[in-house]
Amino acid sequence: MATTSNFHKARKFWIENYNDNSVNVNHSADPLSELKARIAAGAIHDSAERCDAPKCHPETRVAVQANLYRWIVEGDHDGEVEQPKKIKWVTGPAGTGKSAVMGSLADRCAEDGLLGATFFFASWSASIGRRRKTAFVTTIAHQLAWHREDLKNAISAAMEKNPDVLEKNLHVQMETLVLAPLREVVRQSKGPELRGAIIVDGLDECEAEQYHDTTSTGMRATPRRTNAQDQLEVLQVLRVASSDPYFPFRILIASRPERVFREFFNPKGNLTPFAQRLDLNVEHNADADITLFLEAQFDLIRYRYSFPPSWPPPGTIQTLVEGASGQFIYAATVIRLFDTGHREPPKALLEAILRMEPTRKTSSNPLKQLDALYTHILESSPDPPLSVRWVHTIHLTDYSLSSSAFNTNMLLQTDPESNEAEHLLGTLHSLIQIPPHSDQTRTQYGFYHKSLLDFLKDPGRCGKLYVEESERRVFIWDAFVRVCASEFASASSFVLLNSINLMLWY
Repeated sequence: MATTSNFHKARKFWIENYNDNSVNVNHSADPLSELKARIAAGAIHDSAERCDAPKCHPETRVAVQANLYRWIVEGDHDGEVEQPKKIKWVTGPAGTGKSAVMGSLADRCAEDGLLGATFFFASWSASIGRRRKTAFVTTIAHQLAWHREDLKNAISAAMEKNPDVLEKNLHVQMETLVLAPLREVVRQSKGPELRGAIIVDGLDECEAEQYHDTTSTGMRATPRRTNAQDQLEVLQVLRVASSDPYFPFRILIASRPERVFREFFNPKGNLTPFAQRLDLNVEHNADADITLFLEAQFDLIRYRYSFPPSWPPPGTIQTLVEGASGQFIYAATVIRLFDTGHREPPKALLEAILRMEPTRKTSSNPLKQLDALYTHILESSPDPPLSVRWVHTIHLTDYSLSSSAFNTNMLLQTDPESNEAEHLLGTLHSLIQIPPHSDQTRTQYGFYHKSLLDFLKDPGRCGKLYVEESERRVFIWDAFVRVCASEFASASSFVLLNSINLMLWY
């Protein structure tokens, strides 16, 4: 009981003092400055946070990008001129390159003056704004305000007339900050016609915002909102916007084909679909693009190591393309293995990858080869079970704004003066973004792709690497207790706070 009481006291302390749900607003005489204080800056396509975001390799996904760009510029060509579809859903399984396509397309639209706004959700991001819906409309409105001067003035005036709009729900914010200003500009504008794209990527990674206490022990706790509820709310807001006759932009939404998206974009009954659909895994065979990518990357590797022209052996690229099963993440992870100083020599590493089975010819599961690759990399660690526990904890500590790699290491290492992190994670650089030692006090760990976490949470996929949720809880609690009892606790105050925050999320 004492432990439970202390936990709830710590939880209350964190919520009142360190909860990053709150947004510090610098009340300014400038309405647009106040709007800017409520945006998720890291979600914008060219933000510093996305400096290492995936982009399409030159000469790859050309047809996909051309298809989407043509739709943005020219609209529909299906005879439905009276009711053109202003929304297109780009979908496909994990690893098919949706974010790379959206990122490259955003760059092209920006260069041509056709980019209205972007929002790239990311469940792994340290920025809470990229994980939740809260800053979605404000971030879109902020970008539109800088799209054109007359639109900027209209949005600024809307903010000034409605100072409490930032505390309203998404529908009210969309109407007040986006749709009403657009109507005013479109009606009065004598300049060039407004047009372009609003690109929303990774909406399936949007996590639910919780408005009530769901952990109460005395009274019945309020049911938790689900991720699907908040994702649906964003979808509904975008649909309302697209149906406004004065809304001039085309909306691209990229996500995995989760149920909420399938049901939203494919309504039951005789309802006419209001959006187009582009399935990257069906309508655009990625094999040719993956081949181009691998050929270019192996040319660089061969040059780096002064390998003869006969390397890689004949048939290598074809085998890897078959193993990828249309998933760019597989090919990208293979190449990162060579780029991150894996302990195996390059030739031996390639031989190990080629020995993995089955390929697409012998398995109907497109994830089989990716799972085999993830298993091989994780088992290259000197202690795979412990490394996997570190990976799970790194994912959770990333939710805290103060959880630098250094603080995470201090929380998890059994010996504060050891280099346990490098020992356990040294061979996992192709899966985890590990900051240089000199940057670890201010930089967090990161993940290259969400599919790794999906893999580790599915016992049917990761097999003996699977860690039960109860085991993860025990591992984190033991680490917390160990730090509290450590003589280094005074140097680890941030770690203690991270631990408390971690329990709130876990």
